[in-house]
Amino acid sequence: MQKTIKIDGFEISPQHYIGGQRVASPGCFEIFSPIDGRVLGQVAEGGDEHVAAAVAAARAAFPAWAALGPEKRLTYLRRFADEIGKRSDALCAAESNDAGVLLSRLQHGIVPRAMQNITWFAEAALTLQDKIIETTQARHYVRHDPAGVCAIITPWNSPLMLTTWKAGPALASGNTVVIKPPEWAPLTCSLLADAADAAGLPPGVFNVVQGLGSTTGARLVSDPGLARISFTGSGPTAKIIAQAAGANLTPCSFELGGKSPFIVLADADLDAAAATGALMYRNATQVCLAGTRFLVDVKVKDAFITRMRAVVEKLRVGDPRDPATEVGPIIHPRQFERVKGYVERAKAAGAQTLWGGAPHEYGALYYQPTMLTNVAQDSEIVQQEVFGPVLVLQTFNTDDEAVALANGTDYGLGGVCYGETTHAQAVAEQVRTGFIWVNSFGIRDLAAPFGGCKRSGVGREGGDWSFEFFCDVKDVVVPKHPFKASFSHR
Repeated sequence: MQKTIKIDGFEISPQHYIGGQRVASPGCFEIFSPIDGRVLGQVAEGGDEHVAAAVAAARAAFPAWAALGPEKRLTYLRRFADEIGKRSDALCAAESNDAGVLLSRLQHGIVPRAMQNITWFAEAALTLQDKIIETTQARHYVRHDPAGVCAIITPWNSPLMLTTWKAGPALASGNTVVIKPPEWAPLTCSLLADAADAAGLPPGVFNVVQGLGSTTGARLVSDPGLARISFTGSGPTAKIIAQAAGANLTPCSFELGGKSPFIVLADADLDAAAATGALMYRNATQVCLAGTRFLVDVKVKDAFITRMRAVVEKLRVGDPRDPATEVGPIIHPRQFERVKGYVERAKAAGAQTLWGGAPHEYGALYYQPTMLTNVAQDSEIVQQEVFGPVLVLQTFNTDDEAVALANGTDYGLGGVCYGETTHAQAVAEQVRTGFIWVNSFGIRDLAAPFGGCKRSGVGREGGDWSFEFFCDVKDVVVPKHPFKASFSHR
């Protein structure tokens, strides 16, 4: 196996990071760029011994890291965020090349957000022990104690942002972590290990074990030394993780994607709705929170389609490293065939193509931004998450019908609703989902909850919700009056 992987002049270690050291392994797997199919290199594949070593290192480091307290951990984590910033160019090059993420989005959105994920939670942890409950009998001091070793398993569509989004609160609250990067896009997690090392995080606090989900990941989630498992990915994989975790009663947090509605009411600003609708194609719609089911009032259907088509026709599909590109490639041939298959089966079942509907001429893993209509509510293309640049459009006659369609899948992650503000909010509040944007999209705050209901997940991330998961909540009860022991049942 090569010593480093070179991308755009940056060198990235293909080895694991365990207990503060780079660790090689006899097994490896190949990664390539979805941009043009070129091989990027070979990455170490973790075996049972590497997972066991990482968990052991994290367990050994946990007592001292937890005992530091939030103030001292804040110093470490601020340095960690600074080191992430110093590696901004390398992180952008890595994730753009191995995941196909738009370089401009990485530079101006994802890397700054990754830094904020670390510092915001580190600062928020300073107030974790502030809650006191007063009763007539006692004073209850509610503590958030670190749970232990946390496994963090992230997906390939945004590994840098999602790894820091989970590691930030886990580390800030005093836990140690073992990261299992996505096998299709592992390189930014390796660079994060370099940043953690340069920041001086004690050995074993931050560990990275690379490998396939079916082997390395399966071994990790079944380890009895884990205190928590945080996973973002597919529902079928979450079920496997839950079964493995259940043997050890390890608590899990799952964010599992969605099939979110994008509702356009008759009183919507159609130009604004169309412009926002086109944003759903960003990152080739490989974004869990994208609104992929367009539900449009029949009275404005034609006008909305005309406006959105005009915006979509101007979208530039191409190399994600080009600042002018707005839609990049699909991550992997397997995913490309999955997306293509969904469209072909939908058209065979009678779906009509409003635009797109075929592979894009730019390259092997590029697909045209697509909108399908004439689709039945119970059809596969409406019910299943495609995770590619394929949207569907249905119409409704009344608000009640819009809500019924919006709630008519097993998913419940996000949503968008465009219309006169009061009207749109009233409709949005009836949609069963973890969050929904009114006349907007993508507005996020680290203090707010993020997560889904139904098949879209278990638990919430963000703000206090992250700390509730990564901590053991304890009530220290101090009586206000002398306590008299008694067996009396008064």
